[in-house]
Amino acid sequence: MRKLLAVIVAAFWAISAAPLFVSTSVMAADLNPPPPTYEIPDLPPVDYGLQGSFYLRGSVAGNGWWASDGSYCGCIATFVSPGLGFSGGIGVGYETGDGLRGDLTVDYLSINGLTTTTGHTVNLRSGLVLANAYYDFSLDGGYSGLAGGGFGAYVGAGIGFAKNYSEIYDNVPTQVAWGLSVEGAAAVMAGVTYDMGNIVADLGYRGIYMNKVMSQPPNPANTYIINNNLIHEARASVRYRFN
Repeated sequence: MRKLLAVIVAAFWAISAAPLFVSTSVMAADLNPPPPTYEIPDLPPVDYGLQGSFYLRGSVAGNGWWASDGSYCGCIATFVSPGLGFSGGIGVGYETGDGLRGDLTVDYLSINGLTTTTGHTVNLRSGLVLANAYYDFSLDGGYSGLAGGGFGAYVGAGIGFAKNYSEIYDNVPTQVAWGLSVEGAAAVMAGVTYDMGNIVADLGYRGIYMNKVMSQPPNPANTYIINNNLIHEARASVRYRFN
C-alpha cells in the first residue's frame, strides 16, 4: 500500500512540475537568443565624376565682311555693300568635364566684294589663328559639358591674330592695289550642340573683329587702311572626342 501511495505521489509531482520545467526552459531560451547574422550590403560604385577629354574639330562657314571706313590714296571711303565668302578650319582642344573647354583653331577665310561708295571692291584672304574658351550647358536638364548627351548650347570667346592678303579692284575691274599685313584678332561665339558621345555636332555664330586690314609696309603708290573690320559667320562644326 505504501509503495502504491509513493508511486501516485511521484506521478502527481511529475505532472505538476512539467509546466514549470517547460516554462523555465522557454524563459531561458528567450533570455539567450541566438546570435544575429550580419549581411554586408553591396557597396555603390564609386563616382569619379565626369572626366576630361581631348578632341579634334573641323568647321565650315559662310560669312559676310563689313568695315566702318577706309582710306586709299589719301581719300576716305565708306562702304555700301558687304563682302561675302566662306571659311574652313580645324582645331584641337580639351574639355574639363564640368562645362568648360578650350581649343586652338586655324581657319582660312576667303571673302570678295566689299564695295565702296567710289565703286572700288576689296577682296580678302586670311589665315586666322585663335585660342578660344567656351562654356557648355545642357538644354535637356542633364549634365553640362562632357558626354552630357542630347541638346546643349554654348558661349565662347577667342583671341589671336590674322595674316591677311587683301586687294582692291576698280570698276573695270582691274587690280589697283594689294597688301599683306598681320593683325590682332578677337572673336565671340555662341551656338547649339547635339552630343552623341564621341561625336558632337555644333551649329553656331562666330563674330570676328580686326582693327585694321591694310597694306604693309606702307608704299606711297599702294597704301590703304580699312578700319573696324567685322566678319559675321554662320558656322557648322563637328568635334570628335578621344575617350
